[in-house]
Amino acid sequence: MDGLILVNKPQNLTSHDIVAEIRKLLKVRRVGHFGTLDPLATGLMMVGLGKATKLFPFLSKAVKSYRGVMRLGFSTDTYDSTGQPTSTEKKDFPTKQSVRKAMKKFEGAIEQLPPPFSAKKYKGKPLYSLARAKKEFELRPARIFIHFLRLKKFKLPFLEFEVRCSSGTYIRSLAHDLGHSLGCGAHLIELTRTGVGNFHLEDCFTLEEIKKLAEVNKAYKFLHPLESLLPEFPKIILDDQGSSSAENGRLIFAENIQKIILPSPSLSTDSSESAVIFRMFNPQGKLLALAKKMPEKNCYHPFLVIDLSLIHI
Repeated sequence: MDGLILVNKPQNLTSHDIVAEIRKLLKVRRVGHFGTLDPLATGLMMVGLGKATKLFPFLSKAVKSYRGVMRLGFSTDTYDSTGQPTSTEKKDFPTKQSVRKAMKKFEGAIEQLPPPFSAKKYKGKPLYSLARAKKEFELRPARIFIHFLRLKKFKLPFLEFEVRCSSGTYIRSLAHDLGHSLGCGAHLIELTRTGVGNFHLEDCFTLEEIKKLAEVNKAYKFLHPLESLLPEFPKIILDDQGSSSAENGRLIFAENIQKIILPSPSLSTDSSESAVIFRMFNPQGKLLALAKKMPEKNCYHPFLVIDLSLIHI
């Protein structure tokens, strides 16, 4: 079984738990997720099966959307409600106007430090293991991009918000840093991922729904096939000879191309890769490889072959 499943992750399960559950439900060995969600968080989680896991470098980079709630008044060591307070509680809260103004300052390209309790690696070890052992380590900032951070409801001490951001953004850090900026401290108490690229929360299935559909052989209802993935990349349809070359990772020339189909303008993407990466298909519509154009040789190079077992002798 190959493809992508959009799982509606419940609270208190880790991303690893979701992968293990899908592996057990569908009896598929090769399963992986395209972007971690903390146990506290709920919502859209992309899980790849079989050959779809090869697309991790591309699907994991998609822009993410969230809605959530943060509590003003004090910060915690985990930057969310599962941690211990690290500041005394304050009741002197900012105005709605001050909050909106502070949120605006986080939009655009910024440097962000990960939470001390996170899966981010330091010298090969996850930060949470070092933090739990009370060992010293250096938090290193990462360059991220916040497309927008909006206040949806102002009901002190709680702030409901929505955010659209680049891959690699920690919403817990965003809440923590906003609290520091406001001078009253803050931490995350609720978070739901509502979108990843062109996928949305309303397209997700719960684990129970996936189980029931799998039991009646209706996996097609929740499984996005390989051929439907990365629609923002142009589509190249090859002839038989070109298909054989693509399956073996050999260069593809113009005479082996039947058609090039450009993506729909409605497919929004924030990645420059969508302009330089192409999906290659055989005449029967099977996805064979991802390729890059080589202008100097007037050809295409299949740099990621989907099924290496299709070797033509």
